[in-house]
Amino acid sequence: HGKFPDILEDEVVGEQATQLYEDAQAMIEKLISRKLLQPRAIFGLFEANTVGEDDIRVSLNGKERVTFRTLRQQGKKKSGVENLALADFIAPEGSGVQDYMGAFCVAIFGAEEIAAKYKEDHDDYHAILVQAIADRFAEAFAEYLHHQVRTRHWGYAPSESLSNEELIKEAYRGIRPAPGYPACPDHLEKDSIWELLEVEKNIGVK
Repeated sequence: HGKFPDILEDEVVGEQATQLYEDAQAMIEKLISRKLLQPRAIFGLFEANTVGEDDIRVSLNGKERVTFRTLRQQGKKKSGVENLALADFIAPEGSGVQDYMGAFCVAIFGAEEIAAKYKEDHDDYHAILVQAIADRFAEAFAEYLHHQVRTRHWGYAPSESLSNEELIKEAYRGIRPAPGYPACPDHLEKDSIWELLEVEKNIGVK
């Protein structure tokens, strides 16, 4: 545990962290130069309005596509503090305001096959390394896609110019919640995203 790059100088784990970092850099170079991984993504921007207390109805060109059931915060709050849901941040249906939201899926293909070959050679270390790097690539891909949506496709922040540190702190306008994370902890909403974007049909992600 520790923050990069300080961990490389850590008295306890610095030597191992440095070795791991160097091994990861070599693996990244190999994966990129040989084009061994394939990134795939899909996203869409949709009309959205809340219905009832907690639900968000998503439409395309006025035709209803799916309804997201946003789970309200479950923790006990002090008096006067509301238990929020994502639906609270979308304009209600019938309010005269047309709101919008996006949905996306990103994936990195190829890592499982590469890891399997390493395991066949009894090299669990490099198998785990490939999978860990692919996970980081997927996170970076989501960050890149979100930036493209903000600055180009949705375009509500065309002049955005943030440092890497600011991106890590999520200083941009808008949020990128995902099923399973605190803002929408219900993993079942992945089914709604898959239906909305036809994810498996379009990019092969299951």
